[in-house]
Amino acid sequence: MLMGIFALAALILASIGLYGLISYSVSQRSQEIGIRLALGAQPGLVIWLVMKEVLVLLAIGLAIGVPAAFGLGKYVSTQLYGIDSRDPGVATATVILLALVSAAAGLIPARRASRIDPILALRHE
Repeated sequence: MLMGIFALAALILASIGLYGLISYSVSQRSQEIGIRLALGAQPGLVIWLVMKEVLVLLAIGLAIGVPAAFGLGKYVSTQLYGIDSRDPGVATATVILLALVSAAAGLIPARRASRIDPILALRHE
């Protein structure tokens, strides 16, 4: 139970960190996004532009985290009751949960980026 609470806290902290990172990136790139929108970019393409960053960060995290979890699983196997440390169902569910949380954390700044007023973004300087 305690391990689940810590895992939930880590998931919340990771999603807040990803949200903050993407929000900062969007605020730094608001002039670029404003120019894209002024030149006729569709809001959906701007959302995709931001979500690509989220997907890259998710892929890097999973590429490091999944092998590390399987490699270090034997050290926490004594703390797990009812599941194996290499259970593919739990690993798949975890990857899906992380992908959904990452998408939700990145979608908020991405939607905000698609609603940037081009005139205000260009005058911001």
